[in-house]
Amino acid sequence: MWHAASNGCKGVVEILLGREEVGPTSPDFAHQTPLLVAAQNGHEGVVKILLGQEEVNSDRPNNSGLTPLAVAATGGHEGVVKMLLGRKEVSTDRPNNYGQTPLSYAASAGYEGVVKILLGREEVKPDMPDNGGRIPLSRAAQNGREGVVKILLGPEEVNPDKPDNRGRTPLSHAAQDGRDGVAKVLLGREEVTPDKLDYWGRTPLMFATTHHHPRVIVLLQPREAIAYNTS
Repeated sequence: MWHAASNGCKGVVEILLGREEVGPTSPDFAHQTPLLVAAQNGHEGVVKILLGQEEVNSDRPNNSGLTPLAVAATGGHEGVVKMLLGRKEVSTDRPNNYGQTPLSYAASAGYEGVVKILLGREEVKPDMPDNGGRIPLSRAAQNGREGVVKILLGPEEVNPDKPDNRGRTPLSHAAQDGRDGVAKVLLGREEVTPDKLDYWGRTPLMFATTHHHPRVIVLLQPREAIAYNTS
């Protein structure tokens, strides 16, 4: 059952479900159920069949705390995400063992469609931090997901300059990885402090310089220089 679900073999899944000795909920060693692996791989037909089984828990996490919704969001499988969100027992903002929510994973991977779907749910907190204090915007910024960054900057409760547990802002993470497009978007917000120090006294410009990202340096240097000269 697990292998059939993982590979999207809808017909095989239906045949196996007809056997009394076959259970639709049996997990593997990592506690990944047939539903979870089907959701992870975007197999909508199999997910629909498994959700029709009374004994299937649509919100059951694996050993890492990842639910079917979380893995579907991580893979950008919009159809599966919508199906799972239609279940009352599914927690749309459930964090895994590291505090990351389905929105955080979708934002990090750059799946704009999934991000929009999740943000359309009232119970989803767009600024919910993970165990490291990082909000979805921070994850998206680090990975250069410019489209997602623009979407996440929409909700009023999202602070584009919110530091994580190390004092690093979304701009700081974008600067370190050379995400000049994201850096430009963030710098367009009045709330963003371009020379904000983290807990070790490092600025976004310092990260961009250390990691040799000239385009980000050009964006940051003028504003940092002004801040320095007027201090």
